[in-house]
Amino acid sequence: MHKRFLYAGTAAVALLAACQSTKPTTASKQPVIETLGTTPVPAGEFAYVYRKNNATAPEFGTRASVQEYLDLYTNFKLKVLEAEQRGLDTTQAFKRELDGYKQQLAQPYLTEKSVTDQLVREAYERMGKEVNASHILIRMAPDAEPKDTMAAYQKTVALRQRVSGNEDFEQVAREVSEDPSARENGGRLGYFTAMQMVYPFESAAFKTQVGQVSQPVRTRFGYHLIKVNDIRPAQGEIKVAHLMIRSTPGMPKADSVTAKKKIDELHNRLTQRKEPWDKLVAQFSEDAGSAANGGELPPFGTGRMIPSFEEVAFKLSTPGQISQPVQTPYGWHIIKLLEKQPVPTFEAMEPTLKSKVAKDSRSELNKAAFLKRIRTENQFTENQSAKDYVLGKADTSLVNGRFKYTAPAAPAATGKNNKKAEGDAQILFTIKGKPYTVADFLTYAQQNQRARAGAEPRFVAQQLYDQYVEQSLTNFEKENLEGKYEDYRMLVKEYRDGILLFQLMDEKVWSKAIEDTVGLQKYFTENQSKYQWDTRVQGTVISAASPELLAKAKQQLKVGRYDMPRLAPLPAGYMPGTDKLLKGAKLNLDRLASVMQADTTTSVTLTGRAKKGEAATMARRRAAAAAAYLTSKGVPASRIKQTTQAKASTDISTLQSVSSTSLTALEELLNAQNPLSVQITQRAFAKGDNKVVDELLTRGPGSYDVQKDGRFYNVMIDKVLPAGPKTLAEARGQATSDFQNYLEKEWIAQLRAKYPVQVNQAEVDKLVTK
Repeated sequence: MHKRFLYAGTAAVALLAACQSTKPTTASKQPVIETLGTTPVPAGEFAYVYRKNNATAPEFGTRASVQEYLDLYTNFKLKVLEAEQRGLDTTQAFKRELDGYKQQLAQPYLTEKSVTDQLVREAYERMGKEVNASHILIRMAPDAEPKDTMAAYQKTVALRQRVSGNEDFEQVAREVSEDPSARENGGRLGYFTAMQMVYPFESAAFKTQVGQVSQPVRTRFGYHLIKVNDIRPAQGEIKVAHLMIRSTPGMPKADSVTAKKKIDELHNRLTQRKEPWDKLVAQFSEDAGSAANGGELPPFGTGRMIPSFEEVAFKLSTPGQISQPVQTPYGWHIIKLLEKQPVPTFEAMEPTLKSKVAKDSRSELNKAAFLKRIRTENQFTENQSAKDYVLGKADTSLVNGRFKYTAPAAPAATGKNNKKAEGDAQILFTIKGKPYTVADFLTYAQQNQRARAGAEPRFVAQQLYDQYVEQSLTNFEKENLEGKYEDYRMLVKEYRDGILLFQLMDEKVWSKAIEDTVGLQKYFTENQSKYQWDTRVQGTVISAASPELLAKAKQQLKVGRYDMPRLAPLPAGYMPGTDKLLKGAKLNLDRLASVMQADTTTSVTLTGRAKKGEAATMARRRAAAAAAYLTSKGVPASRIKQTTQAKASTDISTLQSVSSTSLTALEELLNAQNPLSVQITQRAFAKGDNKVVDELLTRGPGSYDVQKDGRFYNVMIDKVLPAGPKTLAEARGQATSDFQNYLEKEWIAQLRAKYPVQVNQAEVDKLVTK
């Protein structure tokens, strides 16, 4: 059996957090901390939230702390109450979103934490070892009937007697194993560690001594016999790169020989000529997925790669070491070791292992423990006579997946008349007194049946019954989590009220502050005194890595126009003896025109050229033709300069040089070798905007050279800008934030008037402990 049949998947779930709830709980008569209008706020609810969010604060329990948090909490509750009064909690969109969160929040409560912790620790301990094993498989469906299960088991026991005697395990595997790969590999699986095989198989392998054969082991694939060949310490993970030449089984012999010659030549160039790895991988590797990245592969551990590849990779000991060519079913590989990584610590791996355990086949142990617990806690009681009745109704229609059922019109039985109920009205079982009838189960069976050709009807019904019991127990537990776990109940309320609060806050505050431009302008005007400039200077700051670069930047800055070699297109070519542009030349000029339209700081100089023997005017005509083409594409003539080359050219074309007045272009020119060599900023500087300018704010206009923190600066102050008011455009970010705060305060005041707040000071005082 190929290992992937035994592997288990992983998944992870991420959650958010929001706020608290407003609607009173069903536990009436409890003390209230305050009343909002006619709506009471339970004292226990506030105490829970206060402790949760403040318990670690030094001021926790002081009167000031309690009062401050109660004020914040009251404002929050008022907003949620308003959302409820407007019916936002009754919309289908709200209900769908909350239900989605509840399903996620419930998951940690539908498991056995102690069992999970034990399985996680066991998996980590096993990851310190690697087992080399072989197996024999006798296939069997996961839901096989008892007679088929017994036949497979007896066959496996007989095989164990053979391989425990004098017969060779691998030879028997080749003859009888129902894993197709055993014909070739004798059942050998190579080395593997924890989380790489299905859990029952893994456990048997780790518990069997070297050289011994396990007892029959059942997995969802059937029964296995496992022979442990070796156990060694875990090798951890490695990261490698590879260069691959494809050579697959069955390809023509000539192609196979050619592939081997290629890989040998590449190995020689890497090891003897010392040619760069990345260069050869980019040019020759036929693994398209990794060639562009130097052949780098994701880190892997034992049992994750083709055995022949893995064996050679793990034998490499020093980063940078290159292997001899190795063949796999995909072709020939040269492997380069990049890094070796030991098994991480338990603390580092615990979150990942928990996620894997939740999806791994070992989660069945957790599920069984959980179901056992809730059977007891929720007082599961089964009616054996009703169960016998319903199993006796199973027939071939259920086996064929065609069972049909119509529930009786009469009301279902209740717990009080259980003994008197007959037929489909009988109660199959109860969960904390809640009845589940024969009719309920038969409806479930019709909806969840599937064809099971050749199976016994009663066996099929029993499996559906077991599934129905498990689902009913789990659903009952889900429906009662809020009454059972305070943390879950409060967390659901946090999400519920967070959704409501977001909807109303967006309408009343966030979006309104952005969309109400008249209101924002009015608020800004009335509070102009808050948005004022201190004294500023208008100027330019050059920051350079060396005095030489600073001098070069100052010199270039005086010119005011800067070359942009990156944007210079290929020369524009012409038909021989004419000024008619070639098709390729037009494409190049199209790209240039697109750039110049997007960046209005750019201009271009067109230098026409003529060959020896052509009229001198031909150079001017060619430059003019290129200029006319750019103009036709929307480039203003004012940004196009035309010149001619004095000497005869070797070809007929027009050169183009692009320049710009943008300081970004100057930075790009100066930073060709190092992107951090020079930075240039030109704007108005207020105190605090630039530490170098701050030291010069009182100097007045002029040019100042400063050395600070290993950099060389030139500050050119053009003029001093007096203190004065900001425009709304200059202060929009801060003004919008302030306007949002203003809108929220106004809204809260309206809510407090609409829902008068009455505080129960006696309950507040109970929370004051300091």
